[in-house]
Amino acid sequence: MNRHEKVEQHVGWFFIVTIMAISIGGLVEITPLFFQKETTQPVDGLRPYTALQMEGRDIYIREGCNNCHSQMIRPLRAETERYGHYSVAGESVWEHPFLWGSKRTGPDLARVGGRYSNDWHYAHLMDPRSVVPESNMPSYKWLAETPVSNKLSAEKMKLFNALTKNRSHKDENGNPIPLYSDDDIANAGAEFATTKSITGKDSLTEMDALIAYLQSLGHALK
Repeated sequence: MNRHEKVEQHVGWFFIVTIMAISIGGLVEITPLFFQKETTQPVDGLRPYTALQMEGRDIYIREGCNNCHSQMIRPLRAETERYGHYSVAGESVWEHPFLWGSKRTGPDLARVGGRYSNDWHYAHLMDPRSVVPESNMPSYKWLAETPVSNKLSAEKMKLFNALTKNRSHKDENGNPIPLYSDDDIANAGAEFATTKSITGKDSLTEMDALIAYLQSLGHALK
């Protein structure tokens, strides 16, 4: 009996050798990605979220929108014809957590920003079937009645600065430039005071924040 047969007939050894083979193969494929600019640096034109967009992103996660909508366009003609340029790693280097999704009960939203007006998004979130008759998406009317808070916006910006320290733009000396400057953080609430609510209310609502987030998606690559 040769060594190959001994491994195959011994469950313990076979399991160990299999794990080793998978681990080595995975390292060979994955490790180089940590050192490639295309996967570690933001694409040109990528903009960090504003305070309002960041609050909208949290609402998007809270309401489970990523359970039914993906944000990852695969490099297949059927997808690029419908949704636009395929997704690239440089668009997501600042995302925490990633919202690529794994299911498409609804369409992909990676390039939805600017595709529809704010009024369309408002009508869609209030009554999805008023603009998409075949939609099975539930209504999110309560978002238009719930004020959006910016109490934690500055802290969120500080956290994103820490999380993206090694994946931000670099200065002429190669040092990372923070995603948000001290002025950005200090004025995190200014946007809430100067932005007009699409709902017609005197103050911004969670509906405004969610729409602001949706309109920010896919701006770097169209």
